[in-house]
Amino acid sequence: MSEMPQTRCGYVGLLGRPNVGKSTLMNHVLKQKISITSRRPQTTRTNVLGIDTQDNNQAIYVDTPGIHRRTDRVLNAYMVNNATTASRDVDVSVMVVEGTRWTSEDEHVVRLLQKNKGDNTRCLAVINKADLVKDKDTLLPVIQQLAEYELFDEIVPLSALRNEGIERFREVVFRHLPEGPHMFSADDITDQTERQLVEEIVREKLMRQLGDEIPHSAVVRIEKFTNGDPVTEIFADIYVERSSQKSIVIGKQGKRLKLIGSEARKDAEELLQRPIMLHLWVKVRKGWTNDPKLMQRLGYE
Repeated sequence: MSEMPQTRCGYVGLLGRPNVGKSTLMNHVLKQKISITSRRPQTTRTNVLGIDTQDNNQAIYVDTPGIHRRTDRVLNAYMVNNATTASRDVDVSVMVVEGTRWTSEDEHVVRLLQKNKGDNTRCLAVINKADLVKDKDTLLPVIQQLAEYELFDEIVPLSALRNEGIERFREVVFRHLPEGPHMFSADDITDQTERQLVEEIVREKLMRQLGDEIPHSAVVRIEKFTNGDPVTEIFADIYVERSSQKSIVIGKQGKRLKLIGSEARKDAEELLQRPIMLHLWVKVRKGWTNDPKLMQRLGYE
């Protein structure tokens, strides 16, 4: 009687400074958009779980907020704490860096990983956006620099946005997972609820539409989610910190809010695979990003 193949399963933390492509990497690994993206740094606020199962391997990715040293506001401290905690609790830490652009914040992430690395934790480095580097020889000093830390078991150049090197990265991750039973069923792809996924879709459209006008002062909370036949009706509130920001979100004659709602509805329908009726309201909660009690009420536990 032949032995059953050994299963592998573990948590894989995607870590790095803001805006290096951690969320894009996870979305392409999963072949589905679970974590929202934008050109603005610190788009990801909470740790987002994505589950990649293939044959006997199950990698449970944790997409974390960008690690930085600015924690002057409660929201910033909350995000950095999420990422720091993940760096201690995962089985495989993946540091994502951006091409040949090395900063002091990257150095800060390395020191954090060195400090938090457990005895059984494996560390990998990903050099993302490698497609933007015209002369590939210029990647060699970055690879050498990462290797000199004697922290990383493997270093993988790739381009998450262009989907180049993703399969090799998945293979590397699977190889470093600890042996153990799978924690999720084979068809699970995230632990997020439909409500949470739609909230994040709306927030992504806000960030993409508003650019620098509403940096991180907006949060979305669904108040009512009714699964009807054939239409799912969703009522969501957008909270900002000032009345002037409310006017910006709504736009002249409500045009900007309508555009945000239209784009969010399309993505929500694609995700949920059913017709959506989305209702959006904009409300003011003064100073919520620096008020622990207000943050808790808005879902940041």
